[in-house]
Amino acid sequence: MLLSIAYFPPISYFVMMAKGMKFTADGIIPSAVTLEACETYRKQTWRNRCRICSASGPEYLNFPIVHENGHELPIREIKVDYSTPWVVRTQRTISSAYDSSAYFAYYKDELFSILESRPQTLFELDLEIIRFFLRKTGVAADISFTTCYRFPQEAGPEDYREAIHPKKPDFILEQEGLLKPYFQVFAGKYGFIANLSIMDLLFNEGPESILYLRKA
Repeated sequence: MLLSIAYFPPISYFVMMAKGMKFTADGIIPSAVTLEACETYRKQTWRNRCRICSASGPEYLNFPIVHENGHELPIREIKVDYSTPWVVRTQRTISSAYDSSAYFAYYKDELFSILESRPQTLFELDLEIIRFFLRKTGVAADISFTTCYRFPQEAGPEDYREAIHPKKPDFILEQEGLLKPYFQVFAGKYGFIANLSIMDLLFNEGPESILYLRKA
């Protein structure tokens, strides 16, 4: 399974991570996930944005990067720009959207501490967030990283780097038979909204999130 790095990734991202998990009499065999570490930065992707639902409806959260030599830098070298108070604004927006959800209080301090630690690069920030949600959702994945860039035609059928993209239709939940509703804070106002950030699922479903991410 080959995926791009992502910031508070959509639920479909974790569905793919969970797909390769196996349960045996001896325990859980993690799925094998490779994260793309050799590409150049690409704008308008999940690499530095996510989608949640707040009182005003679906909205995107993102963070700025330091613009050095354009964007033609390896993804691991892209630095996060902390010159504006985006961390505080992000925390306030997330709190406003999920403060009344069942499990937000259980996870917010540890999650917010990641943002407050100010990882230097986009890659470090995204990876810490991904690992946080793996732990909390119960998805077992052995993560490795690419050592060279392979074009899509060379990467094989397990390449999902561009399949999970905010500008493209994402049919993964439907294809995996996992397009199903769960409780959402603002469902009474907007109806159920599928495939939001994984934080939406975790804050509303807590330890039951793993049941949503995998077929029984």
